[in-house]
Amino acid sequence: MTQPDPQQSSAPDSREPAAPKQASLLQVAGAVFWSFFGVRKGRHMLQDTSTIRPLHVIVVGLVSGLVFVLALVALVTFITRNATG
Repeated sequence: MTQPDPQQSSAPDSREPAAPKQASLLQVAGAVFWSFFGVRKGRHMLQDTSTIRPLHVIVVGLVSGLVFVLALVALVTFITRNATG
């Protein structure tokens, strides 16, 4: 009778899966940009849920919204000053 090899384990793969890497600022900004339009592919959305933290989305979303509103205010101010003068 042969002894089982101690180097081979009976478990299929005892290594834990590697944690997904954290999304970069550009990836978070891209996800927020596309969410403003309500368009996002399913595979990208699944990737986002595993790599993007909710706090990052909130911060980038608030900053992006602020920049958008300020750009609109600046545009309206520019148009109304030039139209009356």
